Amino acid sequence: MYIGTYFKVYGRKCLSRFSLAFMFLVSIPAHATSTDDWGTVSDVGSTGLVVAALALPTFNGDWLGLQQASASIVTASGVALLGKSVVNKTRPDGSDQKSFISNHTSTAFSAATTMSIRYGWQVAIPAYSVAALTGVGRVKADRHYWEDALLGAAVGSLAAWAFTTPSQNQLQIIPWASRSEAGVMVAMNW
Repeated sequence: MYIGTYFKVYGRKCLSRFSLAFMFLVSIPAHATSTDDWGTVSDVGSTGLVVAALALPTFNGDWLGLQQASASIVTASGVALLGKSVVNKTRPDGSDQKSFISNHTSTAFSAATTMSIRYGWQVAIPAYSVAALTGVGRVKADRHYWEDALLGAAVGSLAAWAFTTPSQNQLQIIPWASRSEAGVMVAMNW
């Protein structure tokens, strides 16, 4: 039995608003013309996903989810940084020899996959869209080759699958806000 019908209805409205906002944000990089613009897109995408993957379980009081997200993100980043130190592959822009593996992409896909496994497809669709945009941004910014970004995506996804389990929370506490009001919703399954 599920208590929290208001949450389900409000959640769909919130998801629709989030989807519209997300589409607007995704359309901005379509006008990115320089490597600096794409670099900014990938920085914001990667950082935003990591923050979201850590904030979502924190706001829900899902401490196991927070531990799993932290472990998968740290592991993905560690593997990417190890790859950079072991394999001296020159970046497309020639700035250094740390092209292999894309750390931005590995952390973005680790965060997206963790949220997908833990919280379902409603979170997975926008999260994977931002993660893919992060990978494209790294290539368009001339910081990585396609294979660096693809391997980063694989490493991040595998790290998340190694540490993350689906949420079994019986009780969820969800903060929300609109232009005129704010509050906390409580949903419970039994």
